[in-house]
Amino acid sequence: MNSKIVLPVIAISLLFIMGGYFLINPSYQKSIQAKYYYEMGEYNEAYTLANEAFSLDVYNRMASTVMAQSKTSLRYVKYIDMAKEYMVKINEIAKHESITDTDKAKIKIMSEIVIDSYAKLAPSVITDTDLVKEAATHHKNFEQLLEKVNR
Repeated sequence: MNSKIVLPVIAISLLFIMGGYFLINPSYQKSIQAKYYYEMGEYNEAYTLANEAFSLDVYNRMASTVMAQSKTSLRYVKYIDMAKEYMVKINEIAKHESITDTDKAKIKIMSEIVIDSYAKLAPSVITDTDLVKEAATHHKNFEQLLEKVNR
């Protein structure tokens, strides 16, 4: 009868001790903050906090995971920003009454850069699906644009 009570009490006590350690340990506190910022889309802040947490405890797998997630997401954000910037420049060129061969060459080069950069992205299961979809949309748009320019 005592063992039926003592064993669960010990198990619950160990869970509370582990939970307390998890919440008190500065490395895990930073990991939790990093995960929060990652979920909010603040990838720079998430990466910084996860890196700090990882430097405090190299065995902190949560910090390592959030750091890897953030790094990958930052690559996607950089790609998306570049694609948007190039599309603005291309739209400015398209506003001209006539598009010269030089303008076509600029559009072609910008399109090729965006398309080639997409190939360098390494999607993973942990990458934010919205970022992956948006990057794929930009890639598809630039492929279509390049096709039109090459005609």
